[in-house]
Amino acid sequence: MADDPKGEALADVKRAQLDYERNVDTAREDRRKSFERAQKAGLSLRDIGNAVGLHRGRVWEILKGK
Repeated sequence: MADDPKGEALADVKRAQLDYERNVDTAREDRRKSFERAQKAGLSLRDIGNAVGLHRGRVWEILKGK
């Protein structure tokens, strides 16, 4: 059977996309949990937002899972 560089490249691209999507989901959940811990430690939405460069409204959306 002959090598198929295009087929291999396509499989690699698909695999990379799946890995990326899995990592993004994990990172989102890790960030939400971190924001939750920060809030429980007494930081305000504004404090958290200032620390990461987000508006406090966006921090609230992240905490609510949006």
